[in-house]
Amino acid sequence: MWAWCPDMPTSAVYFQEISALRGQVGGQVSVEVDSTPGIDLAKILNDMRSQYEVMAEKNRKDAEAWFTSRTEELNREVAGHSEQLKMSESEVTDLRRTLQGLEIELQSQLSMKAALEGTLAETEARYGARLAQIQARISSIEAQLGDVRADTERQNLEYQQLMDIKSRLEQEIATYRSLLEGQDAHYNNLLLGSCPSAEGGPWAGAGEGRDLTLALSPTCQ
Repeated sequence: MWAWCPDMPTSAVYFQEISALRGQVGGQVSVEVDSTPGIDLAKILNDMRSQYEVMAEKNRKDAEAWFTSRTEELNREVAGHSEQLKMSESEVTDLRRTLQGLEIELQSQLSMKAALEGTLAETEARYGARLAQIQARISSIEAQLGDVRADTERQNLEYQQLMDIKSRLEQEIATYRSLLEGQDAHYNNLLLGSCPSAEGGPWAGAGEGRDLTLALSPTCQ
């Protein structure tokens, strides 16, 4: 016995059917020869041929139906894959277009970056030199300010020293004035009692200051 598979090709089915019929014919002929030699072999062959034709027609129809179904299924799959392929191709086209746009934008950004870096380097070089000049000027001014502060402190110290000297001198002058005023008062009191002569007297041989005081005294005029 043979079994037909839906996925089996038609030629293989026919070969299986022929092999099976040959086996059946051989077995029947052997039995008939042994048991009943008077059986009509032509009729048996005709019957077998009719059965074979029926089976062959049925197998052919089944094969055609399977082929048609399989073809339709494959066509549907091909159509689905074709649609999916078209969608994929459309996506690939969009991605390529997006990639090209991004590459153009990238080149533009890189060019802008290079230009900005060049401008930055030039600006840094220009303002770096200017900044160095300003820094040198600041250092010079700070040094001058330091000298001015030192001179100011020295002058303040000298001024303070001069003020101290002035204060001490004023104190000494006040002391001398007080002593002189006291002596003048004492001399005036003495002169009220007697006025010495020009040639001599009790004040003869006195110092120059005393002579001046006596000369200016109103009682000795």
